[in-house]
Amino acid sequence: MVAPLVPAEPATAGDGTPYSALYDDVYHAAHGGLAQTRHVFLAGNDLPARWHGADQFVVCETGFGLGLNFLATWQAWRESQASGRLHFVSVEKHPFRRDDLAGLLAPYPELAPLAGELLRQWPPLTPGFHRLHFDRDRLTLTLLFGDAQTLLPQLVAKVDAVCLDGFAPSKNPELWSPDLLTTVTRLCRRHATLATWSVAGDLRRALEQAGWKLDRRPGFANKREMLVGQLESAALPAPTLDSPPKTGERRAIVIGAGLAGTAISERLANRGWHVDLFERHAAPAQEASGNPNGILLPHLAKDDALAARLSRASYLYALRRFADLVGVRWSPCGVLQVARDATHEALQRATVRELELPADFADFLEQDTAQTLIGRPLAHGGWWFPGGGWVSPRSACTSLLAAGGELVHPHFGTEVASLRQTTEGWQAFDGADTLLATAPHVILANACAANRLLAQALPLTPIRGQISYMPDTFADRMRPPLRHVICRSGYVTPPQAGTVVVGASFDRDDTDLQIRPIDHAGNLQRLDELLPGSARGIDAALLDGRVGLRTAAPDRLPLIGALPDADASAGSSTTLDKLPRRAGLHALLGLSARGLVWAPLAAELLASQLEGDPLPIEHELARAVDPARFHLRAMRRGA
Repeated sequence: MVAPLVPAEPATAGDGTPYSALYDDVYHAAHGGLAQTRHVFLAGNDLPARWHGADQFVVCETGFGLGLNFLATWQAWRESQASGRLHFVSVEKHPFRRDDLAGLLAPYPELAPLAGELLRQWPPLTPGFHRLHFDRDRLTLTLLFGDAQTLLPQLVAKVDAVCLDGFAPSKNPELWSPDLLTTVTRLCRRHATLATWSVAGDLRRALEQAGWKLDRRPGFANKREMLVGQLESAALPAPTLDSPPKTGERRAIVIGAGLAGTAISERLANRGWHVDLFERHAAPAQEASGNPNGILLPHLAKDDALAARLSRASYLYALRRFADLVGVRWSPCGVLQVARDATHEALQRATVRELELPADFADFLEQDTAQTLIGRPLAHGGWWFPGGGWVSPRSACTSLLAAGGELVHPHFGTEVASLRQTTEGWQAFDGADTLLATAPHVILANACAANRLLAQALPLTPIRGQISYMPDTFADRMRPPLRHVICRSGYVTPPQAGTVVVGASFDRDDTDLQIRPIDHAGNLQRLDELLPGSARGIDAALLDGRVGLRTAAPDRLPLIGALPDADASAGSSTTLDKLPRRAGLHALLGLSARGLVWAPLAAELLASQLEGDPLPIEHELARAVDPARFHLRAMRRGA
């Protein structure tokens, strides 16, 4: 289990400088944090000169602290009018709460507009990676909340400049240890630079042993010297990404215009890719993504295993993305997940207590408190997610297409019947064998239909889901109207345009698209479990609704990334990182019933892999959703 975060508490030294009681050290020099940042880290890494002309530039920082290094770098990036994209990656074991950080940044009025943007997106203090986007996504901040010794080895990136900025080595030796410095070095490109205010002898020797050529420069204020360095011979590289594609290679064919397809199309277009998006229906979001709404909430587990950590990262990223998308219909109205029974209620209570989750992310509400919140009797208490809510998937797809702009070329009413790999790239053909498009990359985002285009089928299972629309009399009966989403084995949403939605059935290997009264009856039973007595008098046979097919993998995790090359890997024993891949063929599949939660971060992950950006999640989480995992398991079983 990942250790819960311990937030930093705001304090000041005798001269008013921000101070950490945990480390008995100040956050920056008494002569001024912003001036120190500009002297040590920007000038020490020869910035902004070094990022001019670069399509992508990556900065890695040890110790986010007050965020002054990030904000000063962002300010310099803006003022330099750089043409590329900047990635800033920073690890912080003890982040500040949002309100505390706001108070600490208030003395820097010249940074106020940037600080305001940072604070608006500042995540709840949960462990793991958090990806934030600024300036129309030209600048990306990836925050690693937790122990650097755990998280930096999980980072996949190619770093151009390093800021070593922890508390003093004598106060915080773990952040300056030879092992951690080697880890940082392994993330760096050849000829990367570093800068730090410290000139400790152990630090210099560790950096030189790792391959850095060091120089001393005048330090800031009353500190006589500081260190700068350039990487000459690095240690063995960490897991890395392919080199960023050349401009002419930034083209992709995407198949499927539901949440997965529109999300990856927008993420690629945002990076300058040209996308041909094919959809067999006459409009986007006509299948599972066509439901009037879906719910946003994370999966929690007492052991905080991989699936729960991935769900948490995806959920928080989705909230930020939907908040920034123009035109999407959604409401972060809060979600109450009612316990199934007394045993489950005890598990929910223990999970929140043991994970020490912040209340702005998740809390447990006892039955009386939950009933007061909802305004109706409930059988049990439950988990409360104050930032969760409902989203219209169709409006999300439409908004994503609009955000993609002219770089996304939709082809509606066009079904891709076959794919061929040629020396010119991947070619897509229709049923009459007419060439539709050619591109270096193909992304399958068409659920179970993807297997019709593959020689080796993926283990994807269709899952039928039927939702029910409650009659007008139900909305009249629910006075005052519901203000929050309530879920358990099913869910009920607040009224939207007078309609209350209840769902959903969950039938594996069932592809029947006809409305079934028995499934309406099942939804009414789910409604009655959530709000006892509320389904009384409603005739299931008279209800309207909708059926959609979701797709799930055996482990219930998505499939995101390059597909394996079954022929090249036959008979070999290897790992996921070394497994041969089918060049240019990628999957974004298996989002199951949590497409709204998974899709935004899944698309960001795949786009980052294709573009060579730092990955937005830990390496082990990316491995957990690697579509080649099933092929590797079959190889190991000798199948």
